[in-house]
Amino acid sequence: MIQKRHKYTLLIGLVLLWNSATFAQQVKWDSTARPDVYKAQVELFRSLPHSRMDIVFLGNSITFWAAWNDLLGDLRYKNRGIPGDITFGVLERLDEVIDGKPAKVFILIGINDLARQIPDDVILENYRRMVRRLKAGTPKTRIYFQTLLPTNDTFQKLKNHYNKEKNIQYLNQALKEMAPREGFEVIDLHAHFVDEAGKLRKEYTWDGVHLTLAGYQKWAEMLRKGKYIP
Repeated sequence: MIQKRHKYTLLIGLVLLWNSATFAQQVKWDSTARPDVYKAQVELFRSLPHSRMDIVFLGNSITFWAAWNDLLGDLRYKNRGIPGDITFGVLERLDEVIDGKPAKVFILIGINDLARQIPDDVILENYRRMVRRLKAGTPKTRIYFQTLLPTNDTFQKLKNHYNKEKNIQYLNQALKEMAPREGFEVIDLHAHFVDEAGKLRKEYTWDGVHLTLAGYQKWAEMLRKGKYIP
């Protein structure tokens, strides 16, 4: 009887341990994480004037650190990047973009999701949600997703962001496959920023994730050559 009870206790313990491990896997990422600057930036965005002629750049710090209207020489370009933002944060503030009904929106988001261990398929579903909300709320806005950039771990500064190339390749390919079904365009930045080793070119970055002036100039050049902007 004691032996049976011991086996039963052991079995319960193993089940609880398995459930705990499974639960830990499910909750190891947080959709509610927002950078400290998030609220202040969103309030600023909401306070600014909007125009149907606007061309919006939407994303995280990679977008944020470009002075788009100066770089591209036109006040119509609006910077809606927030450092540290993730796809859930973009969805939370997407109404500000939709209410402005801009002519175009260029989206680059996802590397911080990967750094926070948010699963690829969750990120991909958030991309789909962005597109569908934009199409429903501002149907005349042209939607462009830009592929995730590679990273470069030789800089050893943002270790949580490095070595995500398989995830990046998966998401970029999935975006390309989703585009004709959902009705948006994809701009393949990745192909023009990656080196022979599969890393972000050193001349385009200062920490293996964020861009140098040369990186932003390359980005602007691609947009112009593709005739996505004047």
